[in-house]
Amino acid sequence: MKELAGRLTALDPDAGAAVQVIAYFDRLAESRAGLEALVRGAAVLAGVPARLADAERRVRVRIEADGTRRDSDVPPDAAWPCAALAPGGAPALWLERSEAAPSVVDAVILERAAGAVRLVLDRTRGRAPADDPALVETVLDATAPEAARLHAARRLGLDVAAPARVLALPEGRPRIVPADAEPPAGRLGVGPAVPVLDLPDSWAAARTALRFTAEGTARDPGPRVVRAEELGGVALLGELVAPGAEPPPDVQVLESAAATTPWLLATLYAVASTASLRAAATEVNVHHSTLQDRLAHAEHLLGWPLRTPQGRLRLHLALTMRHLARP
Repeated sequence: MKELAGRLTALDPDAGAAVQVIAYFDRLAESRAGLEALVRGAAVLAGVPARLADAERRVRVRIEADGTRRDSDVPPDAAWPCAALAPGGAPALWLERSEAAPSVVDAVILERAAGAVRLVLDRTRGRAPADDPALVETVLDATAPEAARLHAARRLGLDVAAPARVLALPEGRPRIVPADAEPPAGRLGVGPAVPVLDLPDSWAAARTALRFTAEGTARDPGPRVVRAEELGGVALLGELVAPGAEPPPDVQVLESAAATTPWLLATLYAVASTASLRAAATEVNVHHSTLQDRLAHAEHLLGWPLRTPQGRLRLHLALTMRHLARP
């Protein structure tokens, strides 16, 4: 898709941009993004505020061009580019652009965003069997009315008077569990325990925590389970390193070195995550002198020291950002 967009951009900038918009909303739909994320995508791509207003289903979301949510009671301007959520329906999604005629890219943004929004609303606002995943999505949708979220929570068997937490799994589907339940085995991000109506926040934190996890293998060393509460300020790195974006320079150097040195990643993770070099040597099952030799070679490959506090911090950040940069 990137190659196609690049070729089209060379021939027609609008066509290339339109292909990128389509790919962007396809990714959001595949990840089961919520209404706020979809409206935010429309606003950021268009460079102007976007708003969703569906009176029938009592949904109102407005996002500024910088991604900040700022709802408004001012009615939409009839001159703004807009789209209905269903053929023949009333306009429900707008781009607040009044200074120029709508472009081809605006039309594609509205069409793709409206289609994705319609799918989310169909899943989360209709009646569903008790085992339907739409119930989970309703509970985790901050834009859904409180009564609808509480009703969905009860149908899921949750105690609405007790705290719960959300687990984020690699396949993308969330799981809601009681606050005192032990997380299942496997790779996952664990959201904080919160009241039922705050579960959308737990879901967001769980997704962030999942980005810090690893497979726990020699090629992808790191923790398989990460709790959002334990990240602290490190969680802010998730806002700085976008999934699928070009990795930071230290990560690129790390990947290049690992491509020719099979033991590198596991050894460096042990160095970054243990209290001493002797503990790191034990972790990777090598003699202390062997570890020293490996570190000397790694320092040559990476270009910075690994046996100083500053070097270990830089290494830890590089390993962490490597996980965050994954698509």
